[in-house]
Amino acid sequence: MIGVFDSGVGGLTVVRALMEHLPGYDIVYFGDTARSPYGTKSPATVTRYALEDARRLLAEGARVIVMACNTASSLAPEVVRQTFGVPVFDVITPAVEAALAATRNLRIGVIGTRATVLSGIYETRLRQRAPGCRVYSAACPLLVSLVEEGWLRRPETAMITKKYLLPLKTRGIDTLILGCTHYPVLAEVIQRKVGRRVRLIDSADGLARQLADFIAGPAGKDLNLPQTGRHRFLFSDLTDHLAGIARRLIKGHLNLELVRT
Repeated sequence: MIGVFDSGVGGLTVVRALMEHLPGYDIVYFGDTARSPYGTKSPATVTRYALEDARRLLAEGARVIVMACNTASSLAPEVVRQTFGVPVFDVITPAVEAALAATRNLRIGVIGTRATVLSGIYETRLRQRAPGCRVYSAACPLLVSLVEEGWLRRPETAMITKKYLLPLKTRGIDTLILGCTHYPVLAEVIQRKVGRRVRLIDSADGLARQLADFIAGPAGKDLNLPQTGRHRFLFSDLTDHLAGIARRLIKGHLNLELVRT
């Protein structure tokens, strides 16, 4: 079983990509909505949450862990790998690869939570691969809450997004990494405010292809992942409002389960 976790419902954008690229594979998702957002927490707390989330997924039968959370991916993937000794996939690597493939002028913008931006993970990875790359980052802490509230087409959301993106737009970026799995839900307004010539990078498809390649290889085949088409969606807190957002993201009926942290 493929285990996926995020701080909330945004990681369902990754699950959707996994379902498209790996149809039939069993997936268990855990959204830690009771403790969301992770982006405002300290590195020590995020790391502890990531370990607890991974442990829960393993207890549910996961044999592969997908960290569908940029904040956790920027701070804790190695700790999770070393602690549990299972394959762990994060959202940072595929986003970096896609951004470098897309950019024409090596001026790349990154938006994410405060914790992700402060970690400097994207700047480090991008400059390791392309030393001449210029990276401009902006923390956008309110965007996660706007997605969780379902304020996708509100004028307030457009105004806040424009304010966050203006400093990056003036830097002449041609590529923008959506450094939080909630942000693709706002892709339309982000594209409108940053400009049509800027390529938006969502790591979900790249991560799904990366995992598909791994599963097709010798190490992936040895895991013998079940393919019964079973999908479970676990949340540490659940309301009708969040359930509605989750179902819109996956675009179908979901059996949502409330579990204790």
